Amino acid sequence: MSIVVPFDTMKDTIYKVMKNLALSDEKAETCARIHTESSADGVQSHGLNRVPRFAEYVRLGYVDPDADPELMAAKGAVENYDGHLGVGITNALFCADRAVELAKTHGIGCVTLRNTTHWMRGGTYVWHMANAGYMGVSWINAESCMPMWGSDEIGVGNNPFCVGIPREKGPIVLDMAMSQYAYGKLEVYRLAGQQLPYPGGFDKDGNLTSNPGAIEESMRILPTGYWKGSSMALVLDLAAAMMSNGKTGVVLDEENRGSCTGCSQVFIAFDPYLFGTKDEIQAMLDKRVEAVRKTHSIDEGQVVSAPGERTAITRAKSLRDGVQADETIWEEVLKLARV
Repeated sequence: MSIVVPFDTMKDTIYKVMKNLALSDEKAETCARIHTESSADGVQSHGLNRVPRFAEYVRLGYVDPDADPELMAAKGAVENYDGHLGVGITNALFCADRAVELAKTHGIGCVTLRNTTHWMRGGTYVWHMANAGYMGVSWINAESCMPMWGSDEIGVGNNPFCVGIPREKGPIVLDMAMSQYAYGKLEVYRLAGQQLPYPGGFDKDGNLTSNPGAIEESMRILPTGYWKGSSMALVLDLAAAMMSNGKTGVVLDEENRGSCTGCSQVFIAFDPYLFGTKDEIQAMLDKRVEAVRKTHSIDEGQVVSAPGERTAITRAKSLRDGVQADETIWEEVLKLARV
């Protein structure tokens, strides 16, 4: 059952969980904020819902709360770090900030990160770069959880890819997995007792289905764009590992230490005004987005939106009215806060 929790209540509760896991005050505050903001933006799957799993990974030793990124190599606008299995959120925010700082000097900055842990919602970091005034591009590789097209056996990660465009009237932000629905989203629909809006995978008999539980059971999530999504997932996996001198998804499969433990990530920041004035670039962005909004909607009374616009609306509602949460997950997090 879904309940509503005030933003500050959720954030304070998650902070207590993080402190119980021996995170520093600064890391606990950052993680609590990011988890709560993700849920407030409508991404419960990688917000509140991920807190129990994160706690489990810390206790298993998959995440080292004391570790920080270490610079391994640098060349011009590019830096490479080892995350030492530190907290995925704080590792990723550090690298996003470094990419922005490099872009301030070079016009573009690229930071690669190896041996890190789950960053939770991937879009967090391109939102962060866009809010700092820079275009952000980021992606990650992960353990295999999706079949390559033409297979009925998992063979590649769904490897989220994210882009943030710093538009002053509201950033345009793409945050997408390479599967039609990530497993976290399947869980959200299953816990709510709902079917998926569109088919999201195959059941154990090979039938395309909108039943989230049946897809979780078969582990045959549907790649975005069928063969295109699984091919893109493989390319992103290889690129992240190559650029960071890190591990590919197949090595993560062999090590078998849960979701994204030891993964590779890439963060790129670009100065949007490198070759055009601020007025020119912003006018161009506004004109393009407005053209999208003027197209005919198939839903009466609705406006066609660009990626990120509905997120901003959901965030404002959550800050005003409270954050949606699954009651069972919330009770579990409350218990972790009391330990």
